[in-house]
Amino acid sequence: MTLRFEDLEKDQSIGEREISVTRADLVSYAGASGDFNPIHWNERFATAVGLPGVIAHGMFTMGAAVQLVTDWAGDPGAIVDYQTRFTKPVPVPDAQDADSPANGGTTISVSGKVASLDDEASTARVDLTVSAPDTEGNLQKVLVKAQAVVKF
Repeated sequence: MTLRFEDLEKDQSIGEREISVTRADLVSYAGASGDFNPIHWNERFATAVGLPGVIAHGMFTMGAAVQLVTDWAGDPGAIVDYQTRFTKPVPVPDAQDADSPANGGTTISVSGKVASLDDEASTARVDLTVSAPDTEGNLQKVLVKAQAVVKF
């Protein structure tokens, strides 16, 4: 089914998803992006600079979140603008940590809704809610004002 602008409504949900993130994912992302900052793979270094431990790359989190919009729109090229503010780090525990799942890592939760429609431009602004657990397991918003504009 092709998504049509005419069928959209303000506050319409575009869905939700949970994204598992492990330290292996961060190492793979570092190789693809060239961002080998040790805060994304070295526990000792991350804690030495005041972080709660290894954290996910901000751009990894941002890219993983927008995939919900890409899948909903059916065409990555339809996203003509995407921006956000980073508010909290995404800690990624090691598999050996007591509070971590058996394979280690964490889960990023993403949901989205149509926030506004521009009839003249045939665009929809989609607002995303992006959360992940902190080191105590409390869900926190890690991105705010995460907004994608989709052209139809």
